[in-house]
Amino acid sequence: MKETRAESPAVNLELILQPETSLERLILKDKPFRRGLLWGVPRYGHPEGEVYKHIRDVFDNIDRLTIDQLSRERLRLVALVHDSFKHKENKRRPRDWAQHHGVLARDFLANYTDDEVALKITEIHDEAYYVWRLKVLYKREAEGRQRLIKLLEQLGEYRQLFYLFFKCDTCTGDKIQSPLKWFENNIPGIEVVDLQLR
Repeated sequence: MKETRAESPAVNLELILQPETSLERLILKDKPFRRGLLWGVPRYGHPEGEVYKHIRDVFDNIDRLTIDQLSRERLRLVALVHDSFKHKENKRRPRDWAQHHGVLARDFLANYTDDEVALKITEIHDEAYYVWRLKVLYKREAEGRQRLIKLLEQLGEYRQLFYLFFKCDTCTGDKIQSPLKWFENNIPGIEVVDLQLR
C-alpha cells in the first residue's frame, strides 16, 4: 500500500478540510504533505480510504467537543498531520519505531511549530491503542503496564487533551471501540466525554 496518486483537480483539500488558522493553511500548501493526504484505499478501520477523508471525520468529531480555543487549535493541528505520513511508514519486522507514522508526522510538524504539546500528542497518538493491545489482547500485563507508565509520564498534565484526540480519532470509520472503552474505564484523571452531546 505504498502507492500515492497525483492530486486530482477534483479533490479540493482546502474546501474539504476548511483550514481555520494561518498555520493550517500554510501546512496545506506543502506539496509532499498533500500527497500523504491523498494516500489510502478502503481498509479495515478506514473504510473511507484516503487520509484526508479520515481527517475530515476527526475534525467533525472535534466540532462536537465543548473546549477552549487553544485546545481546539491543538486538536485540529494534531488531526491534520497525525496520519499523513502513513504512506512513508516502514512496517517490516522487526518494527523500526523511529519510522512510525506518528514520529514522521511530529518531525514534519516541528518545521511549523514549537508547541511541544501538539508535537508530543502527534508523535504518540496511537500509543493508547498499543498499550491496550499489550494488556488486553496479548495478555502481556507487565509489558503493557510499563508502556502505560511511560505514556502517562509523557502526557503529564495533558492527559485529557490526549484522551480527547484519542476519542475523536477512534470514533471514525469502523475502528474497534474496545481500546477507547478500556482507556475511559481504566485511566485516572480524565473526564469522559460524549461526542453526541454539545
